[in-house]
Amino acid sequence: MLAAGGHQALIVGGAVRNALMGEPIADIDMASDAHPEQVMELARSAGLRTIPTGIRHGTVTLLTPDGASYEITTFRRDVETDGRNATVAYATDVAEDARRRDFTMNALYAQGDGTVLDPVGGLPDLRARRLRFIGQACDRIAEDYLRILRFFRFHAWYGRPGRADPTALAAIRDLAPGLARLSKERIRAELRKLLLAPDPVDALELMQDCGVLARVLPGARTGLIPDLIAAEQAAGLAPDWLLRLAALGGNNPRQALKLANDETAQLDELRKAGADSLQRTAFLMGADRARQLAVLRHAQGMPLPAGWRGLIDDASRQIFPLQATDLMPELNGPRLGRALNAARDHWIESDFQAGHDSLLDIARAAADAAPERKSIAKDA
Repeated sequence: MLAAGGHQALIVGGAVRNALMGEPIADIDMASDAHPEQVMELARSAGLRTIPTGIRHGTVTLLTPDGASYEITTFRRDVETDGRNATVAYATDVAEDARRRDFTMNALYAQGDGTVLDPVGGLPDLRARRLRFIGQACDRIAEDYLRILRFFRFHAWYGRPGRADPTALAAIRDLAPGLARLSKERIRAELRKLLLAPDPVDALELMQDCGVLARVLPGARTGLIPDLIAAEQAAGLAPDWLLRLAALGGNNPRQALKLANDETAQLDELRKAGADSLQRTAFLMGADRARQLAVLRHAQGMPLPAGWRGLIDDASRQIFPLQATDLMPELNGPRLGRALNAARDHWIESDFQAGHDSLLDIARAAADAAPERKSIAKDA
């Protein structure tokens, strides 16, 4: 459509990078010398729907009849930056568009026939799996301090461990105070993507060495991370960002990262890894959560029971033999709940061996026991 209208049309960024690296491609973004109004007019003529998702910055989303979407952004150059946002002007030259991007491997363009354009020398860096800022690292960071976190995120996914660019790391150390200008939501999003990388150990240790980790998650330490990743891989677990966040620790992750309520609840469960048996966790919360607790305990140096994988699988398949109707109408309300909880706890502690009749006796006895009350300590 764009080429027929006399315009350049180039695939840009992550789609080109990932295609060349043999990695999965999530989105296909395009760059063009066509202005947004021209893109929308061409799309209307072609019977395609457009959404002005970022028209102030030159971006239009195009929707095809089969449901695919493509962001098409006009070539741009930065006129003014403030450390997070940029005022842009349209450009006509792909090289000018490339120079305003963050990393060389993210500034690769592909024509429709597959020819790759490399205006800033990204191909050698891609082959070496070396993340390098375009131009001067300090300039790129000062334009947008989020690029500090993006550096570590992309290094975790595409960089080679032990080969991070020392120039970039030096600039990050100097400019790390600029992270205070970022919203907690942005920090959370970047850290989540980083922690979902298959092996983020090197990136996290670099963050710690540069003083970045302490700024975005005060109190966090990477000491457990290598053992956790190794245990995850040995257990065949997929990366889980909250499990890895639990291993990092931190003084108040909920506040530091603006975690949602459900994320906070899951994190609290994981950080209390030593509280319950793996069998209890597997029965109450499922085998996947129990396996996560097992690898976290292993990373923390806690012994795991022999055959723990089988214990978890077996516990997750158990069916509690007692039902509420077994105790009704004799019991109801809080007495019924107290009875069932006590019977269930006894059944789990018996390795799921306690029988129906003995559980009934335990339930009835628990129903008549006085509920525990929490004491309140008062200052003298």
